[in-house]
Amino acid sequence: MSGETAGRRAGGADREAVLAANRALYEALETGDLAAVEDAWLGAGEADDKGGVVCVHPGWPVLRGRAQVTRSYMLIMANTEYIQFILTDEEAEVHGDVALVTCTENILSGGEAEQEGELGPLVGGKVVSTNLFRRTEAGWKLWSHHGSPVLTSADEDDED
Repeated sequence: MSGETAGRRAGGADREAVLAANRALYEALETGDLAAVEDAWLGAGEADDKGGVVCVHPGWPVLRGRAQVTRSYMLIMANTEYIQFILTDEEAEVHGDVALVTCTENILSGGEAEQEGELGPLVGGKVVSTNLFRRTEAGWKLWSHHGSPVLTSADEDDED
């Protein structure tokens, strides 16, 4: 087997591992598992409460450090009764110990109920995300997440 073929196989395995790590983040969010969300990110050895990880949720300022990032996910999970991510357009590029994943988050979430005790309507949205991972001894860990909302034709009609 040539070195090029071996490299392609390793690259394919790395790409699959990175995509699995990416999906694990969204699955943890769907189930409200904060420990799993924290585990998806770089650990205390690579990041601290002031830096080492960066997160930008749509419409939010830049969040830096494990404390701010974890708090943001706690707030999202505490204020969302239901959320489901259907990931499409997933692409991964691996370059050594760094990997870039882009995907579209097709999000279905529970909106506010009109009356207390009732379930609210389901609301859909679309976000394009760029997730940057680093290879660690514990596997691929999220280093940076950036999400940008995608305007739909309904959004454009609302502006008129």
